[in-house]
Amino acid sequence: MKPNQVLVKTVDISKSFSGVTVLNKINVEIFEGEILGIIGENGAGKSTFIKILNGTYTPSEGQVFFDKNPVYIRDTSVAKRLGISTIPQEFNLINDLNVYENIFLGKELTKGKYLLDKQQMKEKTNELLQELDTDIPPDAKIQDLSVAQKQMVEIAKAVAYDSRLLIMDEPTTVLTQHEIDILFRLMQRLKEIGVTIIYISHKLREVKRICDRVMILRDGEFISLDPTDSLDEQEMARRMVGRELNQIFPPKTTPQATTVLQVHSLSIPGLLHDINFDLHKGEILGFSGLIGAGRTELAEALIGIRQISSGQIVINGTKQMISSPIDAVRNGIAYLSEDRQGTGVLTGFDVASNITLVSLDEYCKPLIDRRKEKHRTEDYIKAFNIRTPSTRTLLEYLSGGNQQKVSLAKSLDPHPEIFIIDEPTRGIDVNAKKEVYYFIHDLVKSGISCILISSEMEEILGLCNRVVVMREGRITGILEAGELSEAEIMFYATGLKEGA
Repeated sequence: MKPNQVLVKTVDISKSFSGVTVLNKINVEIFEGEILGIIGENGAGKSTFIKILNGTYTPSEGQVFFDKNPVYIRDTSVAKRLGISTIPQEFNLINDLNVYENIFLGKELTKGKYLLDKQQMKEKTNELLQELDTDIPPDAKIQDLSVAQKQMVEIAKAVAYDSRLLIMDEPTTVLTQHEIDILFRLMQRLKEIGVTIIYISHKLREVKRICDRVMILRDGEFISLDPTDSLDEQEMARRMVGRELNQIFPPKTTPQATTVLQVHSLSIPGLLHDINFDLHKGEILGFSGLIGAGRTELAEALIGIRQISSGQIVINGTKQMISSPIDAVRNGIAYLSEDRQGTGVLTGFDVASNITLVSLDEYCKPLIDRRKEKHRTEDYIKAFNIRTPSTRTLLEYLSGGNQQKVSLAKSLDPHPEIFIIDEPTRGIDVNAKKEVYYFIHDLVKSGISCILISSEMEEILGLCNRVVVMREGRITGILEAGELSEAEIMFYATGLKEGA
């Protein structure tokens, strides 16, 4: 379907916070039935732009037109009435409610005037989830779902409304290629019936594959808007960062022979079954698998969030009982959560307070030594290139990529020997990804050992010395350096091969 009629038009849209301009005079026409990609580094203004369209923010200047009519989208309820829905980058779900209750929240189906039609909502929810090829029960509690499952619920929630404009902000960051393929087929069907989609992603290959046109922002400024076919991924990246990007992955280092972590026959009923692997000093050991494979559950077992029913964890030759995250920190294990805003950082705290959160004992004499905390935070800001006005800026005012860097610094501050990193580049741009990759490289060069959990196959292949493949809570294969390929990993992830 060739788009022609303009659905959304912005004229000189600008936004400032406390006198700082974060979006400057953006002029764009978005057509009916097209998929428009928006790309840019963290802090480029992408999220600010879509938040103006969905009513989260009101513009400081400029005008939005919808269906050729000027509109004042003062809040999200106005956006919904216009037919604008959003799949947010950070989840907007209520943990204590069921899946179907979240999907129909605010638009509940009723029997007569006053009674909720729970059965019909469950049936429609099941239809939506089946279309996404996921087996999440409609009456499951959100708090019991994995991060990837929550993402599928967010997608179903947005699709449930008869949207004319569907905004997708980093919808695939925790999805495997199988789930991404399903989502893209759904997007194509929506496009064919005239739904307009704005697609924000840092995965340039996906933008190239699914989008009709791509708009590039940098430092709040409009850079370009072109048919996607006219740009390759290298040119997109160059325009995003304003310079050439060299090799994104660092050269791999050779691990030492010393074994720092051994896991023997670790099991949790219904989640993990007879897990066995080891980790060498200075190694990056990758963990790959489809949604529900059990990778994050394993990480949570290693740091004491989940209690194991049987098995052993041996650190530097000594069996350890890890029953809480405090035990993990004391044994030199750090963890970077995949759910950044859920369990990784506290957005209502400032940068310094987040970085020292786990290692606060080091700063108490007995009161918190604010000067030491400030100096240590400044060192991390410089080392990680964290873009923040000061050490006391609240995290809610930082971009997703800068929040992730703060979370990395927080995990490092206790000086770990083993670093478990779960989806480290979720929702961050190509340049920030490169910074994270080289940071992990420097960690292992210094002798720290890393367990890397990632849904991005390029990351697994580009960084890891060996790869553990999981399926349904079991290890199906451990691949050495010479065996690593996307096809081989997928054979084990899908059960076509097995033999740990």
